[in-house]
Amino acid sequence: MNLTCQQLTLPNGLKVVLTPMPTESVTVSLLVRVGSRDETAKLNGISHFFEHMVFKGTKKWPTPMAVNRMIDSVGGVFNAMTSQEHTGFWVKIAKTHLPLALDFVNQTVFHSLLPQAELEKERGVILEEIKMFEDNPMRHVYDQFVSQVYSSTALGRPIIGLPENIKKMTRSHLVNHLQSWYQPQNMVLTVAGGLDRETEKLIGSVFADTGKDFNLKHGSVKLADKGGVKLVKKDIQQFHFCLGLTTFERIHPDRYVLGLLSLILGGNTSSRLWNEIREKRGLVYYIHAGIDSYFDTGYLVVRAGCDVNRAEEAIKITVGQLQKMTGKITDQELAEAKEYIKGHLALSLEDSQEVADLFGEDLLIEGKTKTIREIIAGVEAVTTKQVQALTKKLLADNQLHLTVVSPLADEAKFAKLVM
Repeated sequence: MNLTCQQLTLPNGLKVVLTPMPTESVTVSLLVRVGSRDETAKLNGISHFFEHMVFKGTKKWPTPMAVNRMIDSVGGVFNAMTSQEHTGFWVKIAKTHLPLALDFVNQTVFHSLLPQAELEKERGVILEEIKMFEDNPMRHVYDQFVSQVYSSTALGRPIIGLPENIKKMTRSHLVNHLQSWYQPQNMVLTVAGGLDRETEKLIGSVFADTGKDFNLKHGSVKLADKGGVKLVKKDIQQFHFCLGLTTFERIHPDRYVLGLLSLILGGNTSSRLWNEIREKRGLVYYIHAGIDSYFDTGYLVVRAGCDVNRAEEAIKITVGQLQKMTGKITDQELAEAKEYIKGHLALSLEDSQEVADLFGEDLLIEGKTKTIREIIAGVEAVTTKQVQALTKKLLADNQLHLTVVSPLADEAKFAKLVM
C-alpha cells in the first residue's frame, strides 16, 4: 500500500504535489495557509466569508450561475472549506477535464470579482449558517469546547465568525485579505488521480502569472491551561458535553501514540467508551473520542449526548475510562486499533480527494509530506507502555475541560466531577 508523489515549486513560489492514481477522476486542491487563528478579533470570520465569496463571479465567469455551470456541465463537484489554520478549494472531475479544473481553481481563487451585491446576499447566508450551528447542540457544544480550551487566543474564536463581525465586513476587507494572504508562497496545490505527462506543464501555464512577495507570519499560542467547566444553558431535551484536555503540536514524536490512545478510548464501536456507556448502559446515542492538532498545540476530546437525569453518571464513567487508560491495555486492543488505522488509510487512498488532502495538508502545515510507509511504520512502532505513559503524562500535566450545552444550569455540580 503506497503512492508515489512528485513535488515541485513554480518560479512564483507555489508548491505543487502530483500524485498519479489509477482512477478515471482527478482532484485539484488549492490549500492556503490562512484560517481563523490568523484573524484579528474585529475581522474574525473573514477567512470563511472570503471562502464563500470566491464562487460568486470571476473575470472569466462573471456570475454565480456561470461559475456553477462550468463544473456542473461536465458532472464534476467542487467546494471549499475553512479551518483554524488553512482554507481549501477543490474540484473533483473526470480526468479528461483536468484543464478545466485547474482553470476553475485559478479563476475562483485569484480572479474572483467579489461583487458587492453578492456580498450582501452572502452576508445573510452566513448569518443563517451561524444560527444553524447554534441550533445544533452537537455542533454547538464542540464549538464552545474549543472556545473554552483556547479562550485567551485566536484559536478560541469561531471559524465562522461572530454575527456582529459579519454584519460589518466590507468588500475592502475581503480584497485586503486576498492581497495579504493569497500569495503562491503561502499555498500548496495538489493534483491527485488520473494524471498524464502534460500535467506539470499545464499547471505551470495556468498558475505562472500569479503572486507577489509574501512576508506575513503565523502567530503561536501560549496557554494558561486551568481547565474547568463551561455551561451553556439551552432549551433542549438532551445533555450534550465535551470532555477533554490539551495535548501537543501536530508533528510531536508521540502523535501516533495519541492517535491510538484516542481510538482505544472512544474512536469506534469497539472502543472502551462505546462499550461501557452505550452498549452496557444505554446512556447515549452518540459518544466519540477524537483529537485535533495544530502546528503548535492540540487537544483530545470526548463528545457525547445523554439524558439530563443521567448526565453525572455519563461524565463519571467518561472520566473513569480516561483514567483507566493509564492501566492495562491489552495487546489485542492495540493490535486491533493499529489495523483499524491502516484499514481506514487504505480506504482513503482509493479517493483522489482524500489523497490530495493528505499530502497537501502535510506540506502546507508541516513543510514536508510523509509517505504511506512512514505513516504505517509510525503506527506499528507504538507499544502499550507508550500509550499508558502518555495518558499518565497528559493527566498529570493538564487540567480537564468540561463543556456542557443543556437545559441544566448547575455549573458547580459538574465542576466537582472534573476538578
